[in-house]
Amino acid sequence: MLYEKEIHISNEIYEKNAIIYYDTDVKSKACILYFHGGGLLYGVKTDLPTLHKETLTKAGYRILAFDYPLAPSARLDLILEDVNASINHYLENFSLYADEKLPYFLWGRSAGAYLCLLAAAGGKYSEKPAGILSYYGYGFLCDGWFMTPSKYYNTLPAVNETVLRNIPSGIHADGKLDTHYSVYVYARQKGNWTDLIYAGRQKFFYLDYTLRTCEKMPCPIFCAHSTGDTDVPYSEFLELCNRYRVQRFVVSHNMHDFDRDEKSPVTERLLEATIKFLDLKL
Repeated sequence: MLYEKEIHISNEIYEKNAIIYYDTDVKSKACILYFHGGGLLYGVKTDLPTLHKETLTKAGYRILAFDYPLAPSARLDLILEDVNASINHYLENFSLYADEKLPYFLWGRSAGAYLCLLAAAGGKYSEKPAGILSYYGYGFLCDGWFMTPSKYYNTLPAVNETVLRNIPSGIHADGKLDTHYSVYVYARQKGNWTDLIYAGRQKFFYLDYTLRTCEKMPCPIFCAHSTGDTDVPYSEFLELCNRYRVQRFVVSHNMHDFDRDEKSPVTERLLEATIKFLDLKL
């Protein structure tokens, strides 16, 4: 049976928590540290579909879903620092998360996958992960797509910068769709996404917050992507795959987060492939 509990993580900057999901009838064999998507501008740690939680926990994997601060109130340096802190909090306080110390994987969807890949590349943790699950993630490896107006998002009703006034000015992690999603749409329509998530010279963005200088990852990677992804181009996925030895899961779909459809056989196959990857890397 799926069980969940929330724990508080001491943090001086914002209210931070994590949710632990596990099956009470199954002995956990590893933990999966999960970071949600949303372009770093929106999203919540509770966004995982029920199917994902039930399937993975029944397979013996304990899911730990973490908060992280959102842009533009927080910038990339603080966001990545917080993600690294979450990883180390698990490693240093494992008794809060499980009955015993377990191997761990990193899992992110979209921006969460980007943060997992970046954190893994940086190596600011005491023990490396057993693997990374990247669902439609990216490393800002290909030019153009993230700094120019999005063709897809410009088919949606125009959004102007006044949406920035509707979100809290203080550091926070709760980015619900009704208040924060329009900020992401605005950023992609205008092509100023990086201006909202990063403050600094472009040179250091490429050096410190992309994977362009990372030649090798410390662990195996599972990458899932759709060929017609509306947010992250397929070329970005291919560059990620070509740069590192990854296990690929490709679907022919014109949707970014294609696994949101819990009734789709594609989602079922994705979770089966995910569990196979996890089991092989333990």
